[in-house]
Amino acid sequence: MKYKIPGIMPDSVFDEMGVEPGDFLISIDGKPVIDELDIEFFQADTQLTVVVEKADGEVWELDIEKDPDEPLGVVERQSTQIRRCTNQCVFCFIDQMPEGMRDTLYVKDDDERMSFLYGNYITLTNLSPEEKERIVRYHIMPINISVHTTEPELREKMLHNRFAGNIMDELKFFSDHHIAMNAQIVLCPGWNDGEHLKKTLEDLASFYPEMRTVSVVPIGLTKFRKGLPAMQPVDQKEAAETIVIIENIQKKMLAAHQCHFAYPADEFFLKAGQDMPPANYYEGFHQLENGVGMIAAFKAEAKEAIDAFPAGTPAPKRCIGIVTAHLAAPMLREIGQAVTAKWPAVTFRIFDIENRFFGEAITVAGLMTGQDILTQKPENVQCDCYFVPENALKYQTHLLLDDITLEDLEQKWQHPVQAVPADGRAFVRCALDLPAEEDKEDEKPGYEPERG
Repeated sequence: MKYKIPGIMPDSVFDEMGVEPGDFLISIDGKPVIDELDIEFFQADTQLTVVVEKADGEVWELDIEKDPDEPLGVVERQSTQIRRCTNQCVFCFIDQMPEGMRDTLYVKDDDERMSFLYGNYITLTNLSPEEKERIVRYHIMPINISVHTTEPELREKMLHNRFAGNIMDELKFFSDHHIAMNAQIVLCPGWNDGEHLKKTLEDLASFYPEMRTVSVVPIGLTKFRKGLPAMQPVDQKEAAETIVIIENIQKKMLAAHQCHFAYPADEFFLKAGQDMPPANYYEGFHQLENGVGMIAAFKAEAKEAIDAFPAGTPAPKRCIGIVTAHLAAPMLREIGQAVTAKWPAVTFRIFDIENRFFGEAITVAGLMTGQDILTQKPENVQCDCYFVPENALKYQTHLLLDDITLEDLEQKWQHPVQAVPADGRAFVRCALDLPAEEDKEDEKPGYEPERG
């Protein structure tokens, strides 16, 4: 098997040496290359011998000297080449999508390479023995695992896969080989909640410290669940009960290991009508991208930035319109008030967008659509500029989920529209019209690939 290079990064090591898309990457330091996981692992050294087969069959042997963290320059493969998920999970959000949206929104990956490279969660049901052995051989971690329940029959039913019930054996395999793991539980009322959740958390805690953290997130229900099992949303009572169950396992883990171990997603606190925990509750925000601690992290980052700049810092006089969803609206209103208190010239209007496209049960900003934004922002309310959260856009584009662009919003509103990172420091800097901070490598809180 030969790895065909899908693309080359401009000005990278490979680009400067004449390696081209369509060439085959045969080996790095004598080790055969199968996919991106091998490249990520092997390219870390400063001196490499790389064998490339050109598209015309000519073989090049390249002696390379580079910086330790400098990549060779192979671009990521396209979504069509990602290993697809073969499960039919009762809670899968992609199966609740309407027809007619862009193709990439329907890709369901269950790819261990994506787990290592980007923090994606995998079920382990599509992982071959050879792939498991490769993870152990390279000692690549952490692996992010969609567990949902440790009860065999229930997991088979939830994933609609008769091979999904051996999850405890799979976790034990990685634990025995000292591979660090994070786990996710999508809470589905009437399925894996209550006593089922208690058992799952206890089972996962038995694998500590290899099982580092567990997040519990509520099922997201859209209005497009045709042909799927009936599901109830997490209500106030369910949210409060779930928090208590998680707090009980936290108490045990704090006593035994001085860590919380398990964390509820932010939505549980909001649905239960409870105060959000402080930033130190999350102990490093290991599951931030899973919706765990996002509000606490954003508030802490914003406060740090507000405190860092003196009141005399120049800021343009303007009213900023913040486009967001129900989950983040109260937090952004609070931060906006804090900014205005220190810089009175900067004021805010919060546009709390209801998700009419997917259904009102969806309250996160990352799933806003352009049509909802355009129809819900009052025409008689004008701001000098508008902020849209970057995580509502397709990666490295200005496209919202329904392919309406920021430029479309600008044309409609006749004022600038800016994508703002989901980071409190960046938000404050944008509000004060200060230049962005320099990018920091691998700045993905709580996710740090390890090699041994």
